[in-house]
Amino acid sequence: MRKLLKIVTYPIRAVIFVGTLIEFLVRPVYGPLVKAVMGLQLFAAMERRIGTLPRLAILVLFVVPFAIAEPMKIAAVVIIAKGQLALGMTTLILSYLATFLIVERIYHAGHDKLLTYKWFAWSMKYVRIARAYFDMAIAVSMRQARSVQAWLFEKTR
Repeated sequence: MRKLLKIVTYPIRAVIFVGTLIEFLVRPVYGPLVKAVMGLQLFAAMERRIGTLPRLAILVLFVVPFAIAEPMKIAAVVIIAKGQLALGMTTLILSYLATFLIVERIYHAGHDKLLTYKWFAWSMKYVRIARAYFDMAIAVSMRQARSVQAWLFEKTR
C-alpha cells in the first residue's frame, strides 16, 4: 500500500519540482520588488491580521489567489505560443506578482497554522526538498564555473 501511494504521488512531486524550479529561476528578478513592497506598513499589518485567523480561513485565503494565479501562468504560456508576446508576458508577470505578493505573504503569515494540515505539511516537505536540491545544484555549478574561470585565467597568462 505504501509503495502504491508513493507511485501515485510522483506526479504531484513532479509538479512541485517544476514549479519550484521556475520560482528559483525567476526569484532574482522579482526579489527586490517584493522586499520593497513588503516593507510597507500596510503589508505588515495584513500579515499580523492573517496570522490571527483560524487555520481554515487562512487556507481559503491562501487557496483562492493560488487557484487563480497558477492557471494564469499556463494561460500566459498559451498566449505567448499563439504569438501574442506582449499580452502573454504581461499576463505571466502579473500572475507571478500575484503569487509572490499575495500567496507567498499569506503563506508566510499563516505558515504555522497551515502546516497543521498533514497533507499541506507533506507537500511543503517536497517544496523544501526541491529548493534544497536547486540550492545544491547552484552551489556545485558556481564551484565548477570558478574552477573553469581559474583554469582559463591560468591558460591565458
